[in-house]
Amino acid sequence: MATIRNAHTVWQGNLFEGSGETTFDYSGIGTYDVTWKARTEDARGKTSPEELLAAAHSACFSMAFSNELDKAGYKAEHIETKAEVGFQPGEGVTGSKLTVAARIPGIAEDEFQKIADAAKAGCPVSQALSIPITLEATLEA
Repeated sequence: MATIRNAHTVWQGNLFEGSGETTFDYSGIGTYDVTWKARTEDARGKTSPEELLAAAHSACFSMAFSNELDKAGYKAEHIETKAEVGFQPGEGVTGSKLTVAARIPGIAEDEFQKIADAAKAGCPVSQALSIPITLEATLEA
């Protein structure tokens, strides 16, 4: 069964001087201020669509990686994923760089890299994006 999650944003003013609030309706986790300056300059306690996308991508990849590891018979002790989503005014979202560091007992480096690549490809957020996605995966001792 498909699930639907929802959020909404209320915006006031023009793009460059206006501001908005994005609310996570389904989870109720909060309302976050968004501005153009937070998107292109210093965030100053506000967020941007790219930061929200980075959060979604890092969470999705971590879940997909955990699942791929489990299917291959491995249990991760620790997975930490960082997503960096680029934005260029006039061009748009330019890419997402995933950086993952994980501790997985008993896995060889080549198997680790293969599974990480499969998670990148299988992550539903990766599949939804039409931007370049890079992956740097580090196996921790």
